Amino acid sequence: MKRLTGRIVAMALGLLGLVGCAGERPDNLGAREGILALCPSSPNCVSSQTENERHRIAPLVFSGDPSAAFARLKRVLSGRSDTTIVDDLPDYLRVELRTMLFVDDGEFLLDRTSKVIHVRSASRLGYSDLGKNRSRLEEIRRQFLALEGK
Repeated sequence: MKRLTGRIVAMALGLLGLVGCAGERPDNLGAREGILALCPSSPNCVSSQTENERHRIAPLVFSGDPSAAFARLKRVLSGRSDTTIVDDLPDYLRVELRTMLFVDDGEFLLDRTSKVIHVRSASRLGYSDLGKNRSRLEEIRRQFLALEGK
């Protein structure tokens, strides 16, 4: 019985440790004068507003009405089971993106003049994300483009 109780306690502690993988919400996010937060030096972040090739990803490009394009992006994000919209402001969205027990922070900033939506996604914890932030944003891009004209 003691052995079984010990295993249960060990499993509970392990689960609590994994829940801690979500990390704390960063306080440096948000658009400031049309610019999203810089990526850290670690390879677990991508942004369409950086010149650093390691972190660079293309923005979402659209034609037509900027408000309609941003509404389309909201539909895409709202329909994803791994995504929770945290901030929904005019021309700016902040989301939490879950991979198992890990949480990444995503941001989307509408540039009405250039007809693009700038993107940024970064892991809260760890050093490498094994390309997850980039692949997830590319998946969102495909979903966004698939709804164009619908």
